[in-house]
Amino acid sequence: MWRSQGLFFMIAILIQACKSDVNVTTDGSRRAKLLIYGSDYDDKPINGEEFDFIIVGAGSAGSAIANRLSEIAQWKILLLEAGYPPVEVHDMPILAPVFQFTPYNWKNLMEKQDYMSLGLEDQRMSWPRGKGIGGSSLINYMIHVRGNRLDYDKWAAMGNPGWSYDDLLPYFMKLEETRTRHQDSQYRGHEGYVKVEDVPIRTRSAETFIEALQQMGYSYVDYNGYQQIGVSYVQATLQDSRRCSAEKAYLRKAQERGNLKIIKKALVTKVIINPITLEAEGVEYERDGMYYTAKARKEVILSAGAFHSPQLLMLSGIGPRYHLSELDIPVLKDLPVGQKMYDHLSFPELVITLNESIVFKASSFGINEFKQYFSNQPSLISTLGGVEALAYLNLNLTNRNPTYPDVELIFMGGGLHSDFGLITRKTFRITDRMYNRIWKPIENENACQILPMLVHPKSYGYIKLKSKDPHVQPKLYGNYLTDAYNEDVRTFIASIRAIQEIIQTPAFQRYNAQLLDTPVPGCELFRFDSDPYWECALRHLAVTLHHQVATCKMGPKYDPEAIVDSSLRVYGIKRLRVADASVIPLPVTAHTNVPAYMIGEKASDIIKQDYMYSPYPNY
Repeated sequence: MWRSQGLFFMIAILIQACKSDVNVTTDGSRRAKLLIYGSDYDDKPINGEEFDFIIVGAGSAGSAIANRLSEIAQWKILLLEAGYPPVEVHDMPILAPVFQFTPYNWKNLMEKQDYMSLGLEDQRMSWPRGKGIGGSSLINYMIHVRGNRLDYDKWAAMGNPGWSYDDLLPYFMKLEETRTRHQDSQYRGHEGYVKVEDVPIRTRSAETFIEALQQMGYSYVDYNGYQQIGVSYVQATLQDSRRCSAEKAYLRKAQERGNLKIIKKALVTKVIINPITLEAEGVEYERDGMYYTAKARKEVILSAGAFHSPQLLMLSGIGPRYHLSELDIPVLKDLPVGQKMYDHLSFPELVITLNESIVFKASSFGINEFKQYFSNQPSLISTLGGVEALAYLNLNLTNRNPTYPDVELIFMGGGLHSDFGLITRKTFRITDRMYNRIWKPIENENACQILPMLVHPKSYGYIKLKSKDPHVQPKLYGNYLTDAYNEDVRTFIASIRAIQEIIQTPAFQRYNAQLLDTPVPGCELFRFDSDPYWECALRHLAVTLHHQVATCKMGPKYDPEAIVDSSLRVYGIKRLRVADASVIPLPVTAHTNVPAYMIGEKASDIIKQDYMYSPYPNY
């Protein structure tokens, strides 16, 4: 029964989500035919018009900047976004993976890598990024994590004044309104735009995970508060059990301000830079096959994300000289744009079978769940794609600081089998051969999953242009598990051993918990559960959790890898900044949505400080 009900609803939702180009109702209301919230935003392009600030990209950082800069009534702000506004079904948290198949995802694929992604389609990993007003906050899993104090203290120690944890804590508090039951209130914000809530429904398997970690000596913590090491139910970027995206948080009301203009379906193709003065003067953008320009009196701010901000810089003549010359792009400033890119890798193959029905069951998901959701009652619709709890552990392998985690463990009260392989496993591009061998036999069984995520990888990749055509997506290279001393692999295997210990606790053994021992196809030659076996399994099935950073790295002028300074100004180019996750210099102990909001808040204050006290900031 569930297969027919669930599949029917998923197909209907996908059809609705894909019909993005909508018209407002004929009665003149701001409500769109396909339930676009608030407004369909501006449908009219502008050409040659002047603004004080032009912001490229309406993702988490760009939305925050647009809101905060438009607080200054005398400033005229333009926000350009290549995608569409969200539709009503974006509010349903459980549908997080569904939107990766819609026009709200840029649908990037990683380039093939030797000895990696061997169990994925065409050996290419999916690297989703949000395309729409709200950016990746429209398609992410809504997991609200700031990061560790030491993450940001490292930034400051690298030569970035103003970016220590103590400097940034006020911004983390400013952006959020925390409504979770367990919180370190002195570290949490209570008046911000981004709402943070508990998920209203939990499985007993999640309770078991929490209990198991406590039996191992870990504390129940507010991982966004005083201490991160420990275990907790997941904190979610939700408002009344519905997705709280950047669009909902920062733009829905701000777009009514007369000084903020937001244009959808506007693909910025390059930053217009004066080749003599090296000043950013505006942008060129394309909409429906027509090209337009917009002029900036003060600044252009790139908030297009970890892929598209570096792509735009390179298309505009800012990047590695040798690479731009290959594509006949005139070089205005030789900078190592895109030459380093960190990411968080995870491993979705660790399945735990149980002898009682304490997990999400497909048979319980159907029309009644939708009825409860729309009646504002607790419903499975409000779960974060199945994610229920997080644990942060220091495995004492390469990192000796007891307060600094090596891994994050993500607990799912179900798994890739829970939707019969229809959606979630396809977001990871796991092949039929892999799915049918490992997950299909347990589709009707009681099973949950724990995904280890490596939070401080030593390996890193890079980004290159594939073409000087701005419509062509860049080439993305992961270079996972390639660090010289194999530390990433060793840390991953240590995290698997930790998960095996968790399964052996009395809490899990109450349900006769067993780690599924079906060998990964392609790894049968290795003894199951040996270190070489797990490395083989990682190289077949490890997947990204979409946290790419450092492609426009922030750093001091003496840092040969730096693209922007501590005020986020692009080196050598006046009136141009980058403000999004691409400036993050090192991988953080976080999911990158909240750090991106923080960067937007911080950048806004930096810009206000520059221009409210001096019309000529010190470039």
